[in-house]
Amino acid sequence: MSDPLSDVVKLLQPRAVFANLISGKGHYAVRYSEYGRPSFCIMLAGRCLLAVDGHEEVTLNVGDFVLLPATPAFTISSLGPAPSIHIDPHAMASGDGELRYGEQGGEPEMRSLGGAFLFDCADPKLIVSLLPGVVHVRDSVRLAQLVRMVGEECMGQQPGSEFMLSHLVGMMLIEGMRATTAGSAPPGLLRGLGDERLSTALRQMHAHVDRPWTVEQLANVAALSRSAFFARFSRIVGVAPMEYLVSWRMAIAKDLLRREKLPIAEVAERVGYASTSTFSTAFSRHVGQPPRQYARSDQGRVG
Repeated sequence: MSDPLSDVVKLLQPRAVFANLISGKGHYAVRYSEYGRPSFCIMLAGRCLLAVDGHEEVTLNVGDFVLLPATPAFTISSLGPAPSIHIDPHAMASGDGELRYGEQGGEPEMRSLGGAFLFDCADPKLIVSLLPGVVHVRDSVRLAQLVRMVGEECMGQQPGSEFMLSHLVGMMLIEGMRATTAGSAPPGLLRGLGDERLSTALRQMHAHVDRPWTVEQLANVAALSRSAFFARFSRIVGVAPMEYLVSWRMAIAKDLLRREKLPIAEVAERVGYASTSTFSTAFSRHVGQPPRQYARSDQGRVG
């Protein structure tokens, strides 16, 4: 059966835009302005404090992984107080050397890897709708292994590192998402996958997106009455069942039009529409422009 979480990550097509080695010693406080795109931090050694605007301050320890889906302004600091310096994340770029906080000489007390994601997909806002504002994963053996491998790839600069990093980043995303399915995620797919009844229906929707599903059919899959399923799905996933299905169909359709450049009639059939005209109407309502215009406007983009 289809795995909705894998479906989403495949559709996002994550890759690291840049990744910088960051170290710190002594007392320091570094204030980053709002970035607006997904970013991550991996703790390779030591510890520090992370204060993201609108969220409680957390202590990061070695092996921790932090994902900020929309990256508001935040501060990274030592455990002791220090005057704050400001950095514009848009001005940063990947480099071979380390970015040093605090005292510039001597062995660092903290070392981390900080970077940002780029998604080769038609709907990069998809990840923001899936995750809480701060994903902080600690004490994960599997994630610790990925963290170590990412650190080795970034520091080693071996042939094929870019390819390796793109796949490791995808795996880290899945681990981060898995860590939020138990209840810390906002209403959305991840919360739904954490619900035993709803996860069955969601898997069927993803596995057979071309089926003419009805709420009653999905309720039967979830072994719930129609009214109970509708209310539970709407509360936990955040939208009504058919609204979720249409949104997922359109996410797939945008990718098929942009990346695979399929004919509109074939795209319509793949995402469950009996006619091109019905699909075009639904696509225009959801996306804001007809599929033909959308496909033309995306020509030349990264695919």
